[in-house]
Amino acid sequence: MREVFTMWRHTTMVVLVALTAAVYAAILIPLKGIPLIPGITELRPANVVPVVFSILFGPAAAWGSAFGNLIGDFFGTLGPGSIFGFAGNFFYGLVAYKLCGKLGPLSGKGALEARTGRQIVEYLLLAFLASAACAAVIAWGVDLFGLVPFGVLGPVITLNNFLAAGLIGPFLLRLLYPRAQRWNILWTEIMEPDEISAAAQPWMGALLMWIGGIGALVVGVLVSTGLYSSLPFRFGTGSTGLGTVFAVLPLLIVFVIGCLLA
Repeated sequence: MREVFTMWRHTTMVVLVALTAAVYAAILIPLKGIPLIPGITELRPANVVPVVFSILFGPAAAWGSAFGNLIGDFFGTLGPGSIFGFAGNFFYGLVAYKLCGKLGPLSGKGALEARTGRQIVEYLLLAFLASAACAAVIAWGVDLFGLVPFGVLGPVITLNNFLAAGLIGPFLLRLLYPRAQRWNILWTEIMEPDEISAAAQPWMGALLMWIGGIGALVVGVLVSTGLYSSLPFRFGTGSTGLGTVFAVLPLLIVFVIGCLLA
């Protein structure tokens, strides 16, 4: 992930961090009054921003999403969980650019503008993994503090993220991509090749990101709810505890390693 550090050398990338943060926060803040879990999360159509901007602005979107979410937290949801909200939204804005074009036969040809069926499928897969990984990081941290069970928060954040990114994202990406290209603000046009990490086997990083991101969410929900050891249709709504924390942690580490290798 060399580019998340080297990007700070470029004034344009720094401006794109500020732009992403400002747009994200500006859409988040007015909807703070419609909570899904009071004090933790709310209705968030703004969640389309990190995924779409990730494809356009690369690592600038990762930092901008993290700072934008933190700014939004100052308007009603600031607390210990904001630490993990920062980290979760950083990865939410990182997944799409990291894996764009690295899904093998599922990746569409050319730039990811969501104009063909294959490109839309690729976009939706990236949006889902980004949503799940973000949810796993935040739910793990909030469960660590004993605030809200992973089994409750994880699915809520995943669904909240993916609905916004999946429903609005393809249209927004189709609208913005050609304009960003025309204005020369695509991150790949700003940064030099030697400033961007190049993995010898990017498929390995992509695989670990999928295993870690989806695995962390699934295992966290199963352990938190007790579903993994229950009789059919007899499981709880979720409980906090170190069991969930320790079960999910190895998969989050696998996800981060994947990010480093992709």
